Amino acid sequence: MPWKHYPTVEKRAKFFNGPSYVPIPEDGPFLKALLFELRLTDGDQHFVERRDGCSQINKTSVYALQAEEGDLWPVVAFQKSGLIYVALPLVEQSISPHPPLFNINGISQAFDLLSGLLAFMSSGQKSEAERSIKISQLPGLLMQACPLGTPLDTNLNSSLLETINAAPSSHPQKPPAWRTSTYKGKPHVNVCITEKVKSVQYDKRDVADMWQVYGTVTCKCDIEGTAPNVTVSLNLPANGSPLQDILVHPCVTSLDSAVLTSSSVDIIDDSAFSGPYKFPLIPPPDLWGFHVPVPPILGFYQLKEEESQWRFTIHLKLHESVKNAFEYCEARVPFFNRGPITHLEYKVSYGQLEVSKEKSLLVWIIAKNYSLYFRILDFTLTGCYTDQHSIQVFSSGKPKISTAREVLASDYYIWNSKAPAPVVYRTLLF
Repeated sequence: MPWKHYPTVEKRAKFFNGPSYVPIPEDGPFLKALLFELRLTDGDQHFVERRDGCSQINKTSVYALQAEEGDLWPVVAFQKSGLIYVALPLVEQSISPHPPLFNINGISQAFDLLSGLLAFMSSGQKSEAERSIKISQLPGLLMQACPLGTPLDTNLNSSLLETINAAPSSHPQKPPAWRTSTYKGKPHVNVCITEKVKSVQYDKRDVADMWQVYGTVTCKCDIEGTAPNVTVSLNLPANGSPLQDILVHPCVTSLDSAVLTSSSVDIIDDSAFSGPYKFPLIPPPDLWGFHVPVPPILGFYQLKEEESQWRFTIHLKLHESVKNAFEYCEARVPFFNRGPITHLEYKVSYGQLEVSKEKSLLVWIIAKNYSLYFRILDFTLTGCYTDQHSIQVFSSGKPKISTAREVLASDYYIWNSKAPAPVVYRTLLF
């Protein structure tokens, strides 16, 4: 029978549950404990107080399984037509004592996912052979519906199966709404790596600066006829850190499991997979993407009031490893609830300073066209890149292949070091 483990979810459970965390047993002991709890093993029909006592009457299909290191709870399980459907949802708090079930979001998600599996197994099943085929399709369905442990789609119908067994010539693909007809013209394949960086900088000894880099790789194929098979390869520099928490679009036809197991909750060691990352895919007619390090700009900001005036100082420094290829870069300094700016005296070492039309915002335009807004072309913070000669396109024509990469600012804040900083940003960002 198919099983699906999510190591990242297990590590999150260990963090949330704290001392009450119970590790998941191996498949064999887990199945034995589950069958015992469901009274499905030979020789276990006699009365057992912890399972059959009056205080243990179960009306919810949520069980506690005996494991070597304690009771594994909450296990959602039910039996239907000779099959057992089981899931262990994440509890984002201590489980000792057991919190009320209605406080655990994962319980309803688990029931929803298992109900979807039940509906899939029950639809159109007429023979044992058909049942065996459906069972063999379950791992692929789970990969699509629940790739990283959180259900994305519990309607497990034939449309998901089509993405698993995609054949480029068997079913014509539906074009996106903005394209009213099939493409005709010179064949062209474009691959773009876009990274976004978040940063919160405080310039305080007792508060650590925080930052995060994430991104997408998009592939767009303008080719006549049926959708081609494309293989995109991503590479990292010799000293680059492995890409983590990767999600893939359903059009990716196959993937090395090592690509998906690298998680940001793991400690990176020399054994971590660091590429090259190869993604065979049949791209849909529109864009597709999957998700993938110092802050590029370091800042210092101080603001203080003197009599009826406000004096502020801003220092910005481009990190030495970052390419100075900005398409635009500007720092915005808001003045909320202080009335309009009526007089301004300033000195800047580069660029120009402007007052917004609303007279409540100063904009320091550093590059051509208080948060930072910038875009760096032909550069990525992770060093990730794709060589156009490594992109393989299996089609009748020879398309032109182009690649690009860029870095964009996303929620890039530098707080006044002379005033309290809103700590909420630390929890929202990470």
